[in-house]
Amino acid sequence: MSHALTGTLGDVGEFKLIAALTATFEQSDQVLLGPGDDAAVLRTPGEQVVASLDMLVQNRHFRLDWSSATDIGHKAAAENLSDINAMGGRTTALLVGLGAPADLDVTWALDFAHGLAEEAAKVEASIIGGDVTSAEAITISITALGRCDHGVVRRSGAKPGDLVALAGRQGWADAGFAVLARGFRSPRAIVDAHRQPQPPYHAGPQAAELGATAMIDVSDGFLQDLGHVAVASGVAVDLEKARFEVPEPLQAVGAALGVDPLRFVLTGGDDYGLIATFADGTALPDGWRVVGRVLEPADGVQPGTVTVDGAAYDDSGGHQHFR
Repeated sequence: MSHALTGTLGDVGEFKLIAALTATFEQSDQVLLGPGDDAAVLRTPGEQVVASLDMLVQNRHFRLDWSSATDIGHKAAAENLSDINAMGGRTTALLVGLGAPADLDVTWALDFAHGLAEEAAKVEASIIGGDVTSAEAITISITALGRCDHGVVRRSGAKPGDLVALAGRQGWADAGFAVLARGFRSPRAIVDAHRQPQPPYHAGPQAAELGATAMIDVSDGFLQDLGHVAVASGVAVDLEKARFEVPEPLQAVGAALGVDPLRFVLTGGDDYGLIATFADGTALPDGWRVVGRVLEPADGVQPGTVTVDGAAYDDSGGHQHFR
């Protein structure tokens, strides 16, 4: 892609950079006032606005030798769009903060903006403003704003007897991380899954409309994130290994690295699929897979316990910050 600006961020300066970045972002008819003033103004047909914020830090959440600026833009947007999706909603607007070294080439920032815009367009969300500043490492902060047309789905509503279901890919991004961490760049589909996740953006509103009792996105690890639902709902959950799909690319990576590929599925994050609970008997559409059931905590079993085939999984960890 071609860019009007060249040089480094220090050469270009803050205001020319902001003008170039904001020119990348088209505004939907829900934006009454976009970038350029002290704040943006959105049209809100309902009384509730759903909001979320996430940060990404260079060498903690992404590496420049693994992912292009466009990839990182896609991933940064997807992470935030997914949070609104997990509430049963659709993102309408993003606010983006970017901290970067002054000697970073300006084309990196513009390619990053292009990736942001492409991902946001998948749900017709607008990027309505933000801020840029100097930083020692690239730091990204995004606030997502959205609405839930079918009601908000929280983590705390799962009930004993509910079905546990998954929408979207699971384990692909974690397998891609494992491949990249060992210095490889294939299988390409697995590596691309780490670079640009593919959240099921349609599935959040769909689950809300179907009456999902609880929902969360898989950002830090399937077992870990499902555990958050179990704790918030005061229930236990049991999963069935046989109900999970382990696609051939994950099997190939597992064989090459000498690990059980199911580990990628059960403990991996960053695919931003959805875990939702539904009343027993709910007819789930294509794209949803039942993988377990919500249980009443038994004697000696703490609320929040997640088991696999009735037993504790031998690797229930997931991503944790500050570790």
